[in-house]
Amino acid sequence: MTDYKKRLVKIFVPIMLSNLIAQIQMLIDRIFLGRMDILYMSAVGNATAPVWTTMSIIFSLSMGASILISQSVGAGDLQKARDYAGSMVKYHNIIPILLFLFWMFGSPLVFTLMGVSEKVLPLCVTYTRLYSPIFLITGLGASFTVIFQTSNYTKPLVAYGLIRSLVNIFLDYVLIFGKLGFPRMEIAGAALGTTIAEYAGAVYLLWVVITKKGKFKTNPSFKEIIKAKAEPYLHSIKLGVNAALEDLLWNLGNLMIIRILNTIDERAAGIYSMVFTVEVIFVVIIGALGSGTMTLTGEATGARDLPLYRKIAGTAMFWANAVSAFALIFVCIFPRLTLSLFTTDSEVIEMSVVFIILVMINLFGKSGNIIIGNTIRGYGDTKWMLFTQSIGTVGVVAIASLFVFVFKMEMLGVFVAVIVDEALRAVVNVIRFLRIRF
Repeated sequence: MTDYKKRLVKIFVPIMLSNLIAQIQMLIDRIFLGRMDILYMSAVGNATAPVWTTMSIIFSLSMGASILISQSVGAGDLQKARDYAGSMVKYHNIIPILLFLFWMFGSPLVFTLMGVSEKVLPLCVTYTRLYSPIFLITGLGASFTVIFQTSNYTKPLVAYGLIRSLVNIFLDYVLIFGKLGFPRMEIAGAALGTTIAEYAGAVYLLWVVITKKGKFKTNPSFKEIIKAKAEPYLHSIKLGVNAALEDLLWNLGNLMIIRILNTIDERAAGIYSMVFTVEVIFVVIIGALGSGTMTLTGEATGARDLPLYRKIAGTAMFWANAVSAFALIFVCIFPRLTLSLFTTDSEVIEMSVVFIILVMINLFGKSGNIIIGNTIRGYGDTKWMLFTQSIGTVGVVAIASLFVFVFKMEMLGVFVAVIVDEALRAVVNVIRFLRIRF
């Protein structure tokens, strides 16, 4: 295995394992709730979509720092890399605090505007208010994730994922069902368990940062953080804001899709959430690969090594397509078994079979956008991805609306629209990638 492949594996495998563990935890969370009542799945789907939309802004804004730090490492300027990192750690906590306040007090208005039914809306508000304290640690989490990644030292993220997941699964069992003398909290227990688990994971990461300083070549000292100026952070934000807006547009498109689904049936958003929960397990693998790709292509950009840049992208794309092919084959063989994890309603299972297969087909287009998109970002061009996502968001909502409200295709129209959007953007992004020159 060549050096760049080994380094890619070294970065992305721990990230993948950490995120997979977290997704399995989330999967179990939804299995517990979905088997109680499909309306709980609708509530979680409606609640998490807008919350994650705002939370993803925090991580997307840190992407600018990740790109600049990687390029500084590639150029051999570690002090400059630490300057960016120190500024990010110091200043990347203001927005998360504002978002915490927004979701704690403004969630009822958001879910009303989303058209959530009277039965589901109180469940959404309860879940969100108990989940929102996670925002208070998200800024630091995003900052140190970048430092781990750009230092090519992501092994602690596996233990981080295990701690979060084991604590969450235990608390889900205890709080959702009312075990070990605790009251039966159902959906409130799911949210509270997740929040406590995230804080347990954050304590572990803080311990790693303090005790393993020598492992992080891009980790600023406490003194560098205190003295850090705002200018490097503002520079990274200027680059990261395009990624944040891109992510925001994707999530807004997803929110509009859920809004359309809410006009079809109370269960529609639950079914959508259910099948995309399965897809997310595989997206986590591809996304981790994309994170490693962005770091290494950023370093290749800093070193002005175009052949290496292209090799990294090609290898990552091949691996991502292999994951997508496995996912499609698995779901085609075991569609009902997979769906039965989330619900015992045979009618819901049967009507969801075609949707879960379509979602796995969608993985190929999504793989292209994740891997090639991160390759383009590693080059330092975040405006292009914002441009394609802008067109994609308008397109997917328009096509879905046309299929649902004009052609009366109901839920099928939504899934077809999503596939078309991802496929077209993947083709356009590949063309942009092939035109990159140093």
